Amino acid sequence: MRRSLDALVQLAAPVALIVAVGLVATTVSAATEVYFLKALVSVAIVVAIYVFVGNSGVLSFGQIAFVAVGAFAAGVMTVPLESKQGVLATLFPLLRDHTIGNVPSLLLAAGLGGVFAFVVGLPLMRLSGLAAGIATFAVLEITHNVLQQWTKIGPGATTLSLVPETTGPLQATLGALVVVAAAFAYQRSRLGRQLRASREDAAAATAVGVGVHLQRLLAFTLSGALAGFAGGLLVHQLGSITTEQVYLELTFLTLAMLVVGGVTSLWGAVVGALAVSGLDSFLSQAEEGVHVLGVKLDLPTGSRLVFLAAIMALVLILRPSGLTGGRELRLPRAWRRA
Repeated sequence: MRRSLDALVQLAAPVALIVAVGLVATTVSAATEVYFLKALVSVAIVVAIYVFVGNSGVLSFGQIAFVAVGAFAAGVMTVPLESKQGVLATLFPLLRDHTIGNVPSLLLAAGLGGVFAFVVGLPLMRLSGLAAGIATFAVLEITHNVLQQWTKIGPGATTLSLVPETTGPLQATLGALVVVAAAFAYQRSRLGRQLRASREDAAAATAVGVGVHLQRLLAFTLSGALAGFAGGLLVHQLGSITTEQVYLELTFLTLAMLVVGGVTSLWGAVVGALAVSGLDSFLSQAEEGVHVLGVKLDLPTGSRLVFLAAIMALVLILRPSGLTGGRELRLPRAWRRA
């Protein structure tokens, strides 16, 4: 009974926070709503990263590659047919002459993200430490260059525009909840427990029969599918996208969200995504000039990234386990006894 209550709290806390943000997004102006939608999509991306990085303890810089694949797949396949045949005439005929709806595009994005993660993960999941970080960064670099140069599958270096903007408060909230529910189900499963065991001591986990390579590969594949799904949400929120928007800046921003919140917990991933996304939105406004307590704050262009990097460094120095301590939210001890 106590375990069931703890599990309920661990899931209910991030769900309540996400629903609250989604409800507030419906009450604000269209200009402010954009920041709330950005925060909800960030939750989906960061939780997708957490599924692999948080449970395995292996740092990966490549998860945004799956976001990029999902975003461009969902975007290309939902551009209206007449516009696509005129603007994206160099696409493969299968892509150029067909279009799909909003929900199928999200499923396609998730499927492609998962398949891509599985293919690249087969050799890479045998690596750990620095080698894994460099190899996954190479995946991000290769994906970025392919999407930027190969006009048979996308717009190349130009902007993919005319994508239907279907990620409003409802879709962003439901999308974030789907990703959180999948991450929670995985971490409570036998597979998730085995992967976390390998995170704590890979040699001991192997000794008791845990297939470390297989468990990492499964988590990497699930993370890729969720990241692709989040990419679909992202492109439908923006309405247009370039390869630079799903590259280095998004990679380090989302990793900062995970680190600030707490790498090893789902609660930390959600809290970090919302907290850093809110701060990032405020600093973006401050670069254009914003009044705070009657004083105009006008930051130099690009300074928001400097502030975010400094905050991440401070968190790593002062509280390495993040704002949540890397733990899930639980009932107070007295309540659990009762």
